[in-house]
Amino acid sequence: MEKETKKTPEEEGIPWHIAFFEAIQMELDEYSQDLQFTSEYQLNTKPLQIDVVIIKKSRDVTIEKNIASIFRKVNIVEYKSPDDYVSVGDFYKVYGYACVYIALNKIDVKDMTLTFIESHYPRELLAHLQDVRGYTVEERLPGIYIIRGDILPVQIIDSRKLSSGENIWLKDLDKKLDLAERLRIAAEIKKLGKDKTARIKAYLYVIQRANLMSLREAGEMFDIDLAWDKLLVETGYAARWEARAREEGREEGREEVARNALAEGVPIELIKKISGLDDEALKHIQAE
Repeated sequence: MEKETKKTPEEEGIPWHIAFFEAIQMELDEYSQDLQFTSEYQLNTKPLQIDVVIIKKSRDVTIEKNIASIFRKVNIVEYKSPDDYVSVGDFYKVYGYACVYIALNKIDVKDMTLTFIESHYPRELLAHLQDVRGYTVEERLPGIYIIRGDILPVQIIDSRKLSSGENIWLKDLDKKLDLAERLRIAAEIKKLGKDKTARIKAYLYVIQRANLMSLREAGEMFDIDLAWDKLLVETGYAARWEARAREEGREEGREEVARNALAEGVPIELIKKISGLDDEALKHIQAE
């Protein structure tokens, strides 16, 4: 079992799963008209909850994307944040959820697939599936392990090994992005336009917050923080805060805008721009 690492204050409470839901939709964006995405699908009570269910609206649609080549009618996806991994127990839990889903929705078992996504090599789980269950494992593409031997098609994905050209959203959903990776995703975001960028606000929030320390360190040499703030403004992320600040106008209103923006993790430099407050005023608000 991997040793658990202590989280920094910046890493506490990072909503990785919300960001993942946006990332998986961006990965399959070219098939958005053919797929239905559901986050945190409730099977019964709260503990029986599937991370993501992706349903093909038509059996005739062929999904050629590398991470979805095994997809059938109903596709269950389990995601683990960079601090976690897919254990043997997780495999059986999600497999059980799949069986419950089949029973409740009366679908054919041959119409379902299971996908597990993490940012580690699944050594323990692959060994168990081969040695105990007698399954075979094929790394069809870098980071994509196809499990054979069960009636349910299963794949386990190590997102770190995915292609940056084909899977930028999943590969860069990490807390150890280097300068080249940050610049690459910034360039990709600028291509999206405001409408699509609005769909990945949680994703932007998570990768910025998770990489806060490295962003600060890089900022000392490359001014990355300010470049990122500019990107958020250009892509419309901060538009609603700017509009609200203009509407409020009053000092109390601008302070409320700053409080709300701070709560959403908007960078300090950007908050200064949209609220018009100085460093002293923002420090006072942060200290409340």
